[in-house]
Parts: sequence; structure tokens; C-alpha cells
Amino acid sequence: MDASITARHGLEVDTGFAAFIEEQVLPGTGVDSAVFWQGYADLLDAFADRNKALLERRSELQAQIDAWHRGRGNQPWDKAAYRAFLTQIGYLVPEPAPFTVENGQIDPEIATMAGPQLVVPVSNARFALNAANARWGSLYDAMYGSDVMGPAPAGGFDEARRDAVVARAAEFLDRTFPLTGGSHVAVTDYAADADGLIATVEGQSLRLAEPAAYVGLRTEGDDRAYVLRHNSLHVELVINRGHPIGAASASGLRDVVMEAALSTIQDCEDSVAAVDAEDKIAVYGNWLGLMKGDLTESFDKGGKTMTRRLAGDRDLTRPDGSTLTLPGRALLLVRNVGHLMATEVVRKDGRPTPEGLMDAMVTVACALHDLAKTDGPRNSRAGAIYVVKPKMHGPDEAAFADEVFSHVEHVLGLAPNTVKLGLMDEERRTSANLAACIHAIRNRIFFINTGFLDRTGDEIHTSMQAGAFLGREAMKSADWLKAYEDRNVLIGLAAGMRGRAQIGKGMWAKPDALAEMLEVKIGHPKSGASTAWVPSPTAATLHALHYHMVDVAARQDELQGQPLPDLDLLLTPALAREPMPQEQVLRELDNSAQGILGYVVRWVDQGIGCSKVPDIDDVQLMEDRATCRISAQYLANWLEHRVITVDQVEDALRRMAAKVDRQNAGDPGYRPMAPSFDGPAFQAARDLVLTGASQPSGYTEPALHQRRAEAKALHQ
Repeated sequence: MDASITARHGLEVDTGFAAFIEEQVLPGTGVDSAVFWQGYADLLDAFADRNKALLERRSELQAQIDAWHRGRGNQPWDKAAYRAFLTQIGYLVPEPAPFTVENGQIDPEIATMAGPQLVVPVSNARFALNAANARWGSLYDAMYGSDVMGPAPAGGFDEARRDAVVARAAEFLDRTFPLTGGSHVAVTDYAADADGLIATVEGQSLRLAEPAAYVGLRTEGDDRAYVLRHNSLHVELVINRGHPIGAASASGLRDVVMEAALSTIQDCEDSVAAVDAEDKIAVYGNWLGLMKGDLTESFDKGGKTMTRRLAGDRDLTRPDGSTLTLPGRALLLVRNVGHLMATEVVRKDGRPTPEGLMDAMVTVACALHDLAKTDGPRNSRAGAIYVVKPKMHGPDEAAFADEVFSHVEHVLGLAPNTVKLGLMDEERRTSANLAACIHAIRNRIFFINTGFLDRTGDEIHTSMQAGAFLGREAMKSADWLKAYEDRNVLIGLAAGMRGRAQIGKGMWAKPDALAEMLEVKIGHPKSGASTAWVPSPTAATLHALHYHMVDVAARQDELQGQPLPDLDLLLTPALAREPMPQEQVLRELDNSAQGILGYVVRWVDQGIGCSKVPDIDDVQLMEDRATCRISAQYLANWLEHRVITVDQVEDALRRMAAKVDRQNAGDPGYRPMAPSFDGPAFQAARDLVLTGASQPSGYTEPALHQRRAEAKALHQ
């Protein structure tokens, strides 16, 4: 046997991976290595062939849908015929009888609290730690350092900007925690007694209009923090007259600290580039460190070595003198990969492991360390493990995931349904059968979440042969999209998720446009969603403002029982009825080509799965495989229907590759794509477009993994 492979209970395991499991993951869990590996072998025996059959079923349904669209030619759209056809082939399944999810013990961050959710590549320890610690964030810093207060100052400290931040924060306090008279901006002193917070305004001692909003006092060094609560979220008024900001305030208020990212998805999927044992060990290793609580990351800043580590809990003294402990970290969820890809890290009978099965075994085993803790900060105080499962198509695949995790629980000695599953509603067959999908995992579901980008990518791929799709901007106002977003919330509420699970919304993709985010993203809590994704701790702090402005629980009560948007709206593809102006077509071609290349070149050459990527206008956007999928599927669809030609695609890719090279000229680790255009990164981008119509479900992973492996081999 190859020295890089070792045998374990009928498995062929990468030697380094076996050592990682046996020397780092399992010690301290009470799970013997023989039990783990035999359980892994049994998992493959029970589920590998079923995993393959589910993927074949996807392909079978897609072939039938493609043939139906081709057979109709230019006939007018017939929604009744289409719905009947989808029912006949089993794409649409019967709705379950009314039911209520019964998911056991769930942490309040999931069940009853509403607030922002971060998504971060767990492969990057620094990002992972920052996101875990983003439970609390400085409102002053978030406003001062972002575009919320206008363009950043040219240099040095801007006192006028500081004063504007303080005034805007006071507006938030007046709206959220009003005093019995006057304004927070006029307070000259804060204090507290057994009856609550005292604010001095013009010599008068005032109270909060809602005295119960004051929950306690926290001290740290010279800081004295009065902690308030509204809509289940906490806010700290931090007093320190010796601090430069506090010294400039009549009250000594140096900061307003927001409880922000209630939960964080530590991502093993779309935002990471993990193609081999080395990569997977790094991904799992950081998740393990988060679950043990000992993950650290050291880095140089200004010539000094800084070390990041997980924040501790926050102890407060209540008005009655007792102690209240608040979590110092976001509740951590782990996103596994979907059902599609397989990995050579572990093989059985010469066949690779479906990667989703490996993720299930290993991420849950890592989380045993959190469940074993008896003191100190814990991730889940409810004793749960939260796994987000993406890219599932329909209820059969959801039921399959439920069975997989039941097997994993049995192997690792966990009670049934300890593992909670988050259902990403980002594939069309799942959206169309959402109630049945929720029902399939009703005993362990902890969230549903819409995802515009992947959902749009699948929308295009599913209806690839129906005709040419509308352009990007028009797509955002298409009937199917509003029906998708509204149905998701209403179906979740009908399934009894209020007070038991999260209903979530998608990512703000412009990390530097946070003023715009403050204007727009309030729509998510207004929609009845109890969480929504943000790209950074700063964005989480600012998005937290929205959950004080909107009482999500009350909004959900208003929405409960409202009729669902018609399913036919969801199923009608957003096709262009008239030819698009050539200028628009070519602009969108260049935009998509540039976006694909800008993302893929970092993925393939540098192993960066998610980052800020400048678009065609040099605007920084968050890009991951979902954004890449939608761009590739757009161009594949337009090629299929002769809106663009192969020659135009090839020309756009070459021109945009040169532009991306210029945009990355300052990166010493960057490998230019021009003028040869023959490297793995450029070829990956080309693959994604020219073979996009035939890629499974339009996914980017097969092409990206293949080309990343080539790049690693070339540059070892």
C-alpha cells in the first residue's frame, strides 16, 4: 500500500488525515478510534450508493424538464400544463398534512432571538475568530469607520465625524431606550441603583421610560458598562471619562456596544477551497479549535505580534445584586458540503467517499468537545450541534440527510436528534416542495434560509432550455423571486418555526456599501425573517439596529396564516419576451466574465474560497461559489439561445482576464492570466461558461476542484 495511505477497518485513509482524527479529534470525546472508523465504513455501506442514486435522480429529472421545454418550441407559456408535467414526473410532491416542527432543545439565539448572522470561511482562522467574537460590536467604530457617516476622512482623527457619530448613536438610544424626559445626547451622567438606570439631564435625575430595560452593570478595567435590553438584544452604554472619546462627552459615554451577530456559520462549503486531505484537515482543524475553545491566530500588526482568541462570557451585576452571564461569542453553526462531490481522502472498495458523508462524521465528532464541557464558555448551552446542510434538492434528499445524521449520532454515542439541521432553501425543487422538505427533517430542523444567488443559478439551470433569461437587474424584480422569498417565510411559520427555529434571509454582498445596507436591509426583518446574513462584524453591528427597529416576533404574528403566493408564480421562468439591446447584452457579458475570472483566479491559484473581489466598475463585492454559479449559468443560457456566441465569450474572457490582472497587480502572490490564457484558472473560468449547460445542476465545484488540483500540482 502507498505510504500516504493507511488501512482502517476496510477503508483506505490518507495517512495524515487518519493521524488528525486519531490524535486530535477523538481524544477527549470518549469515542474509540476503532468505533469511529468502523462507523465510517458502515456509513459508506449504508449511504454511498443511495447518495449516488439521489444524484442520478437529479439528472433524470433535469433531462425530462429539458426535453419538455425543447418539445414546446415557441408555444405560449402554459402554467397548468407545466405544473401537471412536474407532478407527473415526481418533481412536485404532495403537500404534507399540517404539522409542527418538534426539534427538541434549541438555543435562544436560534429559537427566540432575532438578529444578524455572519457567514465566514472556517479555513481562515483569523476570520473564523473575528466572526465568533462578533457577538458584540462597537457602534461608534462601525459608524465612524464605514461609509454610514459619508466618505472616510482623508487622514488623522476627525472630530466632526466623531461628533456626528455620537449624535446618531444618541438618536438610536432615544428611539430604543427613551428617557422619561430629555434626550440621551444631553445626559451629563449615568448611574444605576436597585430601581434601574439613572440619567442626569440638566440637573434632573431621569429614568428609562421602560425601567425593566436596564438589566445590569458590567465593569472591565476603567470601563463601566450599563447594559440595556430591547427586543431580546442587549446594548451596553460604556462610560469611561479617562478615554479620549469619553472625555469629549459630557456623560463620559465612550461607546455604545451592540449585541450583534447572534450566530455565525463557520463554513466548510461555498466560501472555502478544499480539494484534498491537506485542505480538509485545515478546515476541520479550525472547527475543532472553535469547539474545544482553544483556537488562536497570531499575526503582525504595526510591528507587533497580535494574537486572536475566543472571547469569554460577560458577567453583569443585576440591580438586585445577583450575577447575570451573557454569552461573549456568537452561537457557532457549521455548514457542511452538499451531496454532490466525492473525496479521495477516504476510500472504500476503491471508491471515494461522498464528501458530505465525511463532513457529517468529522464535524459532528469535533463538536463532541463542546458538548463535553462542564464549565466555562460553551457554544451550545442547549447541548445541540448545529449543522447547515446546503444544496439539497427536494424532500427525498432532506430525508436522506436526516438518516445520515441519525447514523452519525449512533456511532458517536449521541442521543437522537442532538444534531440539528439547517435547510438552505436555495434549489428550485426544494423551494417548490418546501413544506415537504421541512417535514422530512421536522425533528431536527433549526432553520430555513433563502439564498438569492444559488437559487437564481438553479432557476436558470432548471429552465435552461425554456428560453433566454432576463438580464440581472430585471431578474431581481421577477415574479418568481418575490414568490420565493414570501413563500419561504409563510411556509416556515405554518410549520410552527416561530419560537422554535430561525427563518433567514440572504447575504448583503457589498461589504463597503454599509450606508446602503442600512437603508435596504431592514426589509429582511420586516419580511418576518428572524435573521439575515452579513459579510463582516462591522456589518453585523450595523444590521443589529434593524432588529431594534422591527419587532420580528410581532411581525411574524401579523404574517401567520396569510395565504401563500401562487406556486405557479414560483415555477414560471423569468424569460426575456423581447430581444435585449445589444449594448446591454455585451455589458452583461463583460460583467459576468469579469466576475467569474476575478473569483476563479483566486480560488484556483491561491485557494481563496471567498473574498472581496472588484467588479467591472472596481466596486468591491463579496464573491463565493454561489455568485460564480449565477454568472456562469447566465452566460451558458445566453449561449444556448444564441443571445451571445462562443467567439464573443472567448473575446470577453480574454479582455476581462487582462482587466482582472490589472486589478490584482499589487498582490505579490498573484499569477497573471494574460497573455497566455492557458493556466488552470483561466481554463476553469472557460469551463464554467462553455460547459455550464451540462454541469450537474449548474454547480461550479466539479470544474473548480479539478483545476485547483492541477494548479496545486503545478506549483508544489
